Order: sequence, then structure tokens, then C-alpha cells
Amino acid sequence: MKRITRAVVGLVAAIGMFSGINSTADAAVESMDPIKITLHDWTGQYLSANIMAEILKNAGYNVELVQADYLAQFAGLESGDLHIAPELWETTATVAMNASFATGKTVDLGSSGMSAKEEWWYPIYMKERCPGLPDWKALNACAEEFAIAETAPKGRYLGGPVTWGGFDDERVEALGLDFEVVHAGTDAALFAELESAYQRKDPIMLWIYSPHWAPAKFEGEFVEFPPYTDDCYNDPSWGMNTEMAYDCGKPFGVIKKVGWKDGEKKWPGAYKAVRAMNMSDAEMNAMVAAVDLDGRSVDDVVAEWMTTNEARWSEWIK
Repeated sequence: MKRITRAVVGLVAAIGMFSGINSTADAAVESMDPIKITLHDWTGQYLSANIMAEILKNAGYNVELVQADYLAQFAGLESGDLHIAPELWETTATVAMNASFATGKTVDLGSSGMSAKEEWWYPIYMKERCPGLPDWKALNACAEEFAIAETAPKGRYLGGPVTWGGFDDERVEALGLDFEVVHAGTDAALFAELESAYQRKDPIMLWIYSPHWAPAKFEGEFVEFPPYTDDCYNDPSWGMNTEMAYDCGKPFGVIKKVGWKDGEKKWPGAYKAVRAMNMSDAEMNAMVAAVDLDGRSVDDVVAEWMTTNEARWSEWIK
């Protein structure tokens, strides 16, 4: 699910660059009211949102980028205060998405083309200290190997910001894990701690997600929990703990685009274009790395993508 880094500092001030009207295409659009696209707190989503905004702007639409909480945004999408969410990860947003779709006020705009994985991850050097990994059953036997002073003798699991969801606190309780969940305040803090721990070979277990540069840069493995099923989240009697839900891993799945349902009536051309938009994991990984590792600005990376892929996105807005 789910995160933004130092390289996007100042981007919010630049959002106005993506709001506006392409006068050459004014006649083709159905409404000049602004289409509000949500922004969240990770670099890849900033890239997706800004690319989507630029494409729709080139089609003549008026676009606004609006900062929104990842899960709380559904209220805005259902009311029509927000219009399009470019990235909703089935790994963490499945429950909220399904509940929103059930209201009949939001619509599934299809896959972004990217696949999602978010789970507990450890550097490969930690396997020497906990040789039973990646099997989750090994965690309690070596929980102290993952401890820090503040959590000892319990291991520490460094989770993402609480707004990402993911049910890690519930998972720890349901599976009886001797770990304490500590939530990073930001995406930047999460990966800064990984960088520091990896360089010193310090103990760390944390939330890693893909597509992202981290699994490629750092050698490590995801913990293998009992496989996700809908019943695991919805039926406490399912699984090894018959009294609690979430006694399994996170779901894997696609990254979806979601929209306010009535927006499709108001801006049918824009919604058609959004449905067509797609990007590969490899494309996103390269762009996130360009921002987070190479220090390039989001604006610069988006502009390069737009130039390189003009023939492709021009087909989406025909």
C-alpha cells in the first residue's frame, strides 16, 4: 500500500501546474468543472496521480489534485467531493473498496496494470539469526532477535503509517506473535530506518511493498503467513484461531482505479481515458527509483514519462 519521500518536498506547491485547461481541446470535454484526483503519501501514487492529471489536462479537462487519507477517501468518493483515486491496492484496501462498491456510489475503473504485494519483510542476513524463516511459525522462537531496547524481549515489527490499514496489530494478536507493532510516521521514515539497519546489519522486520525499489535494492524475503482468504478477514471461526479474524497474511492482488460513480455521467470521456490508463510494475519501479534514489523531482519524472509515451497516452484520450 502503500508512501512519499523527501524528493517530493515542494510538490504540493507545484500542484497548480497540473490544474488547468488545454484550450485546444475545450470543445471536446463534457464539463469544465474540475475533476478531483486524490493524492496520498507514497511516491508511486504521486507519480500515478500526476501522470493521470497531465493526460486528462491534455484532453482538455480541468484537474485538481487533492490530498486525501488513503482509506478515509472513500467517503469523499461516495459523496462526489472526490472523483478519481488512481491507486487502491487490493492488499490493504480490499475490505474498504468492497464496502464502498456495495453502496452503489463508486465504480471500479479497472486495473492500473500493476500488481501489489505488501507483507512483513526481513533482510536476508536476519535468516542466519532465525533459520526457520520465511515460515511465520519461526517468528516466536526468534522474536528476541528482532527486538530493540523499547520492545525487548518482544520483537519489533515496523509497520507503515496507521492510515495504510493492513491489520498488522490484529494479525499479531490473532496469531499470538511475540512482536510489538510500531508504526512509522511516514513512508520516508520507514525506508530511512531500513537503509540504516541494512548498512549496520541491525535487526529489522518491517512492512515492504511492491512495486517499489526496496525489494530490488535490498536482499531479503517476505514472511510466509497462512494464505489470505476472504473468510480469514470476515469469519473469526476460520483458521487456526477460531475466536479472531486476521489470522493469515495480507491479500495479494492488483492495484485498482476507483471513481465516483456519477462522475462517469458527468465526464464520460475522462472516465473512458482513465479506464484505459495502465502502467507496468517495471515502469513504476524505475520511476520511483528515479525520485527516491536518484533525487529527481516528481515533475521531472512525470514530464519525461509523458514525452516518452506520447503515442501511447494519446490513444487513451481519443
